[in-house]
Amino acid sequence: MTTVTFRFYAHLEGFLPSQRRGRAFACACPPLATARHMIEALGVPHTEVALLLVDGHSVGLDQRLQGEERVTVYPKFEQLDISPITPLRQSPAGPPRFVADAHLGGLARLLRMAGFDTLFDNAGADATLAATARREARILLTRDRDLLKHRAVAHGCYVHTLKPAAQLRELYDRLDLHASAQPFSLCLNCNAALREVDRHDVLDRLPPRVRERQQRFLTCLHCQRLYWEGSHWRRMNALLASLTEPG
Repeated sequence: MTTVTFRFYAHLEGFLPSQRRGRAFACACPPLATARHMIEALGVPHTEVALLLVDGHSVGLDQRLQGEERVTVYPKFEQLDISPITPLRQSPAGPPRFVADAHLGGLARLLRMAGFDTLFDNAGADATLAATARREARILLTRDRDLLKHRAVAHGCYVHTLKPAAQLRELYDRLDLHASAQPFSLCLNCNAALREVDRHDVLDRLPPRVRERQQRFLTCLHCQRLYWEGSHWRRMNALLASLTEPG
């Protein structure tokens, strides 16, 4: 065994025991272990790491550790441009698309409300989620750090907060979702596209109060569910507006 000194920064420290936070620490390392192996052995999923320095040099996760190195590990910082430095992974092209694990159904609905293509199956197995994320270039969302250590997962986010609205804000801040949001363009129920429908074509499907008060309607192209600008829409609109304000 050799010894390597590690230092983790920002929210990556939350994956560590308290005695290892806010400081550099040495740990035993098998000969020629990869940086990824050691980082995940210490409890940090590889998907959370945006920048990795070994003795001050930017390297990839497959870097072999010889011993006696100093390894510094950073998450993505929205205010720090690290593009000139070796990236650990390329972001998927186009607006971000997601697949959420079984515990994030509320977050999945809110992401759809904001216009982000988000798959969710509360019976989905971990291997299936990982395979779907890789095959479709989706970002895997989970609170299971072991799932993010799956070798098939190229892009993932560990969700730190517990309530759906706070989780949505966390992702907006972390992934800079503001620019690519398209609110109320996807069905909350099935993730399919919405289109505007003529009010007269859906009158027989509307509750009396809605028929009296609402003029504009959207329908899902898949499940035919109807949407209108009622109290739920106003609450969701207020939530989206709050995402541009300081947390």
